[in-house]
Amino acid sequence: MINATVQRCIQLCYECATACDDCASSCLQEEDVKMMTRCIELDIDCAQMCRTAAALMGRNSEYKNEVCDLCALICEACADECDKHEMEHCRRCADLCRRCADACKHMVAAA
Repeated sequence: MINATVQRCIQLCYECATACDDCASSCLQEEDVKMMTRCIELDIDCAQMCRTAAALMGRNSEYKNEVCDLCALICEACADECDKHEMEHCRRCADLCRRCADACKHMVAAA
């Protein structure tokens, strides 16, 4: 059975992945797409890592803590990059990335 801390982390990982997908897609619609390259790359990495972390937590993998540590690191990098841009999709993504990173750290600390 999944405890509330893990369940909250899984939920935030999926929310973050969705925000990152939206941010990457929206960045591709910006006038200066080249300026958004790093943001798009991190959005894609972060979305994939969040989904992976959620899946490993959901099946109580013995590697969930290590994966969640890495997920937090990538989420923070993505948030830092998104903070460099003023678009609403980047702001929303940065917020969810930070919340997800915090949830992953909390989940690991509680383990």
